[in-house]
Amino acid sequence: MQDPVETTNQVMDIAKFGAAIGAGLVAIGAGMGIGRIGAAANEGIARQPDATGDIRGTAIILAALIEGVCLFAIVLSLLIVLG
Repeated sequence: MQDPVETTNQVMDIAKFGAAIGAGLVAIGAGMGIGRIGAAANEGIARQPDATGDIRGTAIILAALIEGVCLFAIVLSLLIVLG
């Protein structure tokens, strides 16, 4: 029969591993999202050069929102790892 403390340590190790994978996936997803925003903004500016300011402003706001969600998720994952 296993020691309850050892079992708890094993569960925490798995949780830390999951949190680390989660932080990595969040960072990859945010990078992909911001890349798609940049690509779409460039395509939109190429199609309508008159709307450059509006498109650029919208793209920056969307990228900032994605960065905020990414930062929040990574901080939560790190809190799980360190906690």
